[in-house]
Amino acid sequence: MRESTDNVHILAFGAHADDVEIGMGGTIAKFAARGKKIVICDLTLAELSSNGDVATRQREAFSAAQLLGAERVALDLPDRGLFLQQENIKKIVNIIRKYRPKVIFAPYKEDRHPDHGNCARLVKEALFSAGIRKYDSGTSVPPHKAEKLHYYMINGFHTPDFLIDISHYMDQKKEALNAYKSQFAKNSLSIDTPLVNGYIESLEARESLFGRLAGTDYAEGFMADSPLLLDLDLVGEK
Repeated sequence: MRESTDNVHILAFGAHADDVEIGMGGTIAKFAARGKKIVICDLTLAELSSNGDVATRQREAFSAAQLLGAERVALDLPDRGLFLQQENIKKIVNIIRKYRPKVIFAPYKEDRHPDHGNCARLVKEALFSAGIRKYDSGTSVPPHKAEKLHYYMINGFHTPDFLIDISHYMDQKKEALNAYKSQFAKNSLSIDTPLVNGYIESLEARESLFGRLAGTDYAEGFMADSPLLLDLDLVGEK
């Protein structure tokens, strides 16, 4: 898939391919349908995955991104090695400075998989450093400060700070997830993991519950890194 160097509206980071789709695939599909430019960045090649290999997972990842209407790039940080090190931070800074997003998303820090929380911490560090003019990331790309950082859920179920209605995009989200046959489809060669035991169905149930909280069919929940400013008339016009 072609890489863009223009400003993008949303830059969504994940530790592994399929993280972003799990947490916010419907939101990506929704805003892509509205003409927004979206890039997904996987920090690792998921080389330690119980099922599938790197080549298979890369094919599945780019197919899933295409189904959602997003572009995709992958870094080569080590799976299970997402630690707060300058080398890792600089690579993420360069992605932020290259794509110059308005809003950045990352996994929520509270998750059973340590890589997801570590991804959140790395992205927050990189977001701050990317906006510092004198921060040397090893390239000549100018600094950039994104407007917001939000977090999506992967394995956890938390009280969200805000919800996004994905009622018309839940099927598209499931289609993107089903592109990851090595991860979510059980066969005779599969290693038994939570992902091959009704995981997509559990995600649909979670998004349905969030939807009920918002009075709609399906919604995805997010945590905000800083308070949200809503410019709304909360009491109605005269």
